[in-house]
Amino acid sequence: MHGGFSQNPALVVALALMVGVLAQSLARHLRIPGIVLLLGAGVALGPDLLGVLDPDVLGGALEILTGFAVAVILFDGGLNLNIRRMRREGGIIRRLLTLGVVVTTAGGALAARFLLGWSWTPSLLFGTLVIVTGPTVVTPLLRRIKVRRNLETILESEGVLIDAVGAVIAVVALEIALGTSFAAGALSAPTRLLAGMAVGALGGGVMGLLLRWHTLVPEGYETIFTLSFTLALYQVSNAITPESGIMAAITAGAVVGNTGPRSEREIREFKEQLTTLLIGMLFVLLAADVRVAEVQDLGRSGVLVVLVLMFVVRPLNILACSVGSALGWREKAFLAWVAPRGIVAAAVASLFAERIDHAGGEYGGQLRSLVFLVIAATVVVQGATAGLVARLLKVQRPGGKGIAVLGANPLGRLLAGQLQDHGHDVAVIDANPALCHEAEEAGLRVVFGNALTERVMLRAQMDTRRAAVGATNNEAVNLLFATKARQEAKVPMAYALGERNHGGVTAEHFGESGIRLLFGGEIDAELWAVRVRRDLTVLEDWRREDEPQDVPFLLDRESLAQMLPLFVVDGKGKLELVDERTRWGKGTVIRWLILAEKQDQVGTWLEDRGWRRQADPVEAVDDHDEAEGAGPGKAT
Repeated sequence: MHGGFSQNPALVVALALMVGVLAQSLARHLRIPGIVLLLGAGVALGPDLLGVLDPDVLGGALEILTGFAVAVILFDGGLNLNIRRMRREGGIIRRLLTLGVVVTTAGGALAARFLLGWSWTPSLLFGTLVIVTGPTVVTPLLRRIKVRRNLETILESEGVLIDAVGAVIAVVALEIALGTSFAAGALSAPTRLLAGMAVGALGGGVMGLLLRWHTLVPEGYETIFTLSFTLALYQVSNAITPESGIMAAITAGAVVGNTGPRSEREIREFKEQLTTLLIGMLFVLLAADVRVAEVQDLGRSGVLVVLVLMFVVRPLNILACSVGSALGWREKAFLAWVAPRGIVAAAVASLFAERIDHAGGEYGGQLRSLVFLVIAATVVVQGATAGLVARLLKVQRPGGKGIAVLGANPLGRLLAGQLQDHGHDVAVIDANPALCHEAEEAGLRVVFGNALTERVMLRAQMDTRRAAVGATNNEAVNLLFATKARQEAKVPMAYALGERNHGGVTAEHFGESGIRLLFGGEIDAELWAVRVRRDLTVLEDWRREDEPQDVPFLLDRESLAQMLPLFVVDGKGKLELVDERTRWGKGTVIRWLILAEKQDQVGTWLEDRGWRRQADPVEAVDDHDEAEGAGPGKAT
């Protein structure tokens, strides 16, 4: 199929975009890393096989496309960096970006020199090319297997930051190989990194400031403003100091992500989708540019180089960088196993091949082929086994902790705030930007998006939650969310709020689905949300003092219009949600939400039934281990 079909640049890009999305969609259904199918599709459609895609027809446009795509991808990676969590693991992260770079470069170079018989120049260049790991493969992997927070922080931070460090070092090494003096090259590496950090910090600060002003960036324009600003920052930084744009994009993303600008949730949502699109396109195009014959020529020696990187160099890297850290041997072993290479390694390897070929070198194609072999092997092997390794090493986060609340309305925020204040790790999910902003202002962790989608459930870490609560004003959505959490995410406890003014869902539907009815009965959720917003309610703790009655204490609709039983409070200050199965025996303490104007009548009603008001509410517990999360007020 060589000829006009594959020689149309616009068609090549369009097909790469389409194939990239299809491949990643299929990979999601098959539950395998998307890069596996992207590499296979690129090679299959490339000039060596079907001849549908020929990246050579793009000429210099391929490098421009690659640069823009890498800028967006790494800006998105920077958005996800949590500075507070990074500080906790700062020592090992710094060593991975310094000492780890030296170990990986030396190990990769020695492996290529003695196993493949290459000369020192291409061997050293290969060592610099495999420094990077990359958020495009590490982040999806971590979302799927849910390892301990410290391991997640270390791997995510390494994946994002080492892309900039590795890319700059690799380019400097190439320049030295092509004639630049060693002294000039060695000096330019830190200069480029510092210049990128300065441009990124300044640009990210300006971007975050402008995003807060509605008069400058109109509502609805935030995402395209951020995209255009990111691309401009990347190119401006490169124009000031060559190859500094990657660090500028990462730094700008980190600044914007940690300052919480207006519409941060929409920006994250848009960037995630755009990143998926660009990753697919790039991997397909770059894989199509790899010659199958050159990969085959590497033979058994090439495979041995990959094995040495995985089973010798990476473990030595982690061993050296974790000296003096608090990591146990299980955690070190997991870090030693997970180092898949991603899009930056592929992009820089393709850039190397082009520049070396133009300079008259003969090893550009070999370098690119070996790097792609490393990418394929590490993604396939480590992507497929990381979950099993995490389970064997017992480094996965324990399940059955934390609560997800669907609904950032005032009543949902009240529930989430109370639970968070009493030791629970709480995530509030909502697709309403204004309500999400109010939840963040209240110090709650927010997950923006449609809670019924798999991607949002992954971001909310539903598979590690002990309970899911549907607390919107739509009882059908509440029931669907609770059912999905219970059936698909295997959440042990699922609650849903029943709206008494809607006739579509009855209490029987909740029982048939195994979902607990929040507050033990149907309520007017919208009315209670208005009351909470207007400060027309009070919270009171009441203890039952009469004889034990181990039967449900059900309230009628009239009572639920004046008082809501929110939580059972135990002696340690822990809260458990009230539902229709709650037992109200002697000694039970209930936290009630009471309409303020009916406070006296409600108090009399409770006293007549054997309840006594608690003068001092039970103290909240301080359980840092359980409450560990993305941090108060942090949107994801």
